[in-house]
Amino acid sequence: MDRLSVLLKHFNPHAATFHQGAFCGVTDIYGQGSYGHAHLLRSGRLSFRDKHNQLIELLEPSLILVARPLQHQLIATEVDAAELVCATLHFDGGASNPLTLALPDYIVQPLRELPGLTGSLDWLFAEAFGEECGRDVVLNRLFELMLIQLLRHLIANRSITSGMMAGLANPRLSRSLTAMHNDPQRTWSVADLATLASMSRASFAAHFRQVVGMTPAEYLTDWRIGLTQKRLREGRPIAVIAGEVGYESPSALARTFRRKVGSSPSEWLQQKDA
Repeated sequence: MDRLSVLLKHFNPHAATFHQGAFCGVTDIYGQGSYGHAHLLRSGRLSFRDKHNQLIELLEPSLILVARPLQHQLIATEVDAAELVCATLHFDGGASNPLTLALPDYIVQPLRELPGLTGSLDWLFAEAFGEECGRDVVLNRLFELMLIQLLRHLIANRSITSGMMAGLANPRLSRSLTAMHNDPQRTWSVADLATLASMSRASFAAHFRQVVGMTPAEYLTDWRIGLTQKRLREGRPIAVIAGEVGYESPSALARTFRRKVGSSPSEWLQQKDA
């Protein structure tokens, strides 16, 4: 399985379109719940304000991606003549899964800089501003396709310089990362991973830490805990999950979970549902 498909198998996005058409005024989007957002400026002008009060002016057709539930604001006047298509984004595994955590707080990019998305964006805008039956369902699927193509673009262009996405963009490290993603229950050694990367153990360990920002062992633990959280959300028992993610017993997984998350698996589930 390829490096991106493995991620999406576990943490697939689901979109729900909630606006298409003219936009005028000030809209606050609060970082609550489990939803991220995608906004597409088809025409006109728009201002985007992030949670730190930084203002970005969009003067041409652009994409705004806020993959996690972070507060932001959209602003346009009548003179700006903004036309927007917007969707909420929900990921399997929740808002703070390994995929969304690997992305920056937000991405703002002109559409002309995303040539690989042109076909799906043209189709999306045609659906949003047309009257075909089944439009809402098609729009949701096109937003999901757009996000997958954006992730592909970020990896191909090495747009993110550290963390998991940077590792997946690295021709050598991507093989070891994908192997861990696809086979988390295996007891991976640095030697095993270095062999996949065609590097010596010392060179691999140093390069991995430089690019990804942590050791291979730390990364594997974080990945396993991310999978555990997803499967706990799905109602799977910890006794089953432990074997699936590479722990010899439920208690061993629970200890690691508490060390990484700060609470036991059952406590975490209660907090999540509170």
